[in-house]
Amino acid sequence: MSGQRESLGSRLGFIFLSAGCAIGLGNVWRFPYITGKYGGAFFVLVYLVFLVLLGLPIMVMEFSIGRASRQNIGMALKTLEKPGSKWHVYGPFAIAGNYLLMMFYTTITGWLLYYCYVSAAGGFSGLDPAGVGVFFSGLMADPLRQAFWMILAVAAGFIVVGIGLEKGVENITKVMMGCLLVLILILAAHSLTLPGSGSGVKFYLLPDISKAVESGLGETVFAAMGQAFFTLSLGIGSMEIFGSYIGKEHTLTGESIRIIMLDTFVAITSGLIIFPAAFAYGINPDTGPQLLFITMPNIFNHMSGSRVWGTLFFVFMSFAALSTLIAVFENITSYWIDVHKWSRTKSCAVNAVAVALLSMPCVLGFNVWSGFKPFGEGSNILDLEDFLVSTTLLPLGALLILLFCTHRAGWGWDAFIKEADTGSGIKFPGKIRLYLKWILPFIIIFIFVDGYIKTIGRLF
Repeated sequence: MSGQRESLGSRLGFIFLSAGCAIGLGNVWRFPYITGKYGGAFFVLVYLVFLVLLGLPIMVMEFSIGRASRQNIGMALKTLEKPGSKWHVYGPFAIAGNYLLMMFYTTITGWLLYYCYVSAAGGFSGLDPAGVGVFFSGLMADPLRQAFWMILAVAAGFIVVGIGLEKGVENITKVMMGCLLVLILILAAHSLTLPGSGSGVKFYLLPDISKAVESGLGETVFAAMGQAFFTLSLGIGSMEIFGSYIGKEHTLTGESIRIIMLDTFVAITSGLIIFPAAFAYGINPDTGPQLLFITMPNIFNHMSGSRVWGTLFFVFMSFAALSTLIAVFENITSYWIDVHKWSRTKSCAVNAVAVALLSMPCVLGFNVWSGFKPFGEGSNILDLEDFLVSTTLLPLGALLILLFCTHRAGWGWDAFIKEADTGSGIKFPGKIRLYLKWILPFIIIFIFVDGYIKTIGRLF
């Protein structure tokens, strides 16, 4: 069966696909804001340290499991585990995590596609801040409009996956990622030329330890740790699948570093779009959905050529969201191909319907089911779904992958290192074995427990 497995056509395709999966909404609506809040370049430095200490090793491990097993996460652990062990039990939970992620990510992608359309049609022109807020509230209150754009996002993603791994997923993602990188540079260059933009750059990137001290150094370090951990979407096999499609020519540490650099470049450059423009027009940059769907249209309304700049921004954001959608849809599709022997066409067709139906609770959570507040006032179904993925499955999955690769009872350190270091390029640093085996697991457990404590705290 492994001989018939599809493979990616190029190294660039692998890097762009993996980076496309990592690059998403958190790069734009969370990273710039918390960077400004926690001390600019000081926070970025702490964040980069944690990317290397937390994100890089687990990414290399996911890719190694994929490349060694030539299987989707649903079967990979079973292929590599020692006879009689039960590591493979996590496989279906990891796939469930991919479905859970898509249950709300598709809805937000639909909002972005809708904003592309409205922005191009000039629908935001002339609206004051209150008007943009009313527009967004109107979208939230309309389940039919949200459902239409969510289904469009689902259909677009599965059509790309249905075309095939190389012709569809790889080639189309390469084009989207190329466009995304060009757009982000154009948008950042434009923001930096606005009068008064220098204040935004200073706020965003000038090292300011006093801000970190004001927020609490412990909280700053933890915010950097959390962002570094969650930005790469590790733990549910969405990276592992691309490891299963690549050859043995290059070491996996070098490839992971390139992907992380691309993800970080997009995160940092997003702030160079948002902060200079916000400061130029005296608009306070917010975080979360408010930033994308209320603050940014207000910023563009102040610009000459607002329609063009607004449309370009939402095209950029749509590409970031769709690249994640396509990557995760490929993981879901390949599970049914590998484990249940379905054809690619059947897997895409059935899952397109399933994901669209599973996404409806998130859509209805803003209107028909808005009375359901899982974490108290102001929370909704999207918050619950995000909690199950980000606060539960990602850290637990990352912990399991870490233990699987470092302990003899799992795949084992020697087997992991042999796979990770196969090919030309940077070798995995073997000296950090004790850190990975005995320290990093406790850091991940700390992230997991802290997430639960903060969530429970919202209820009281």
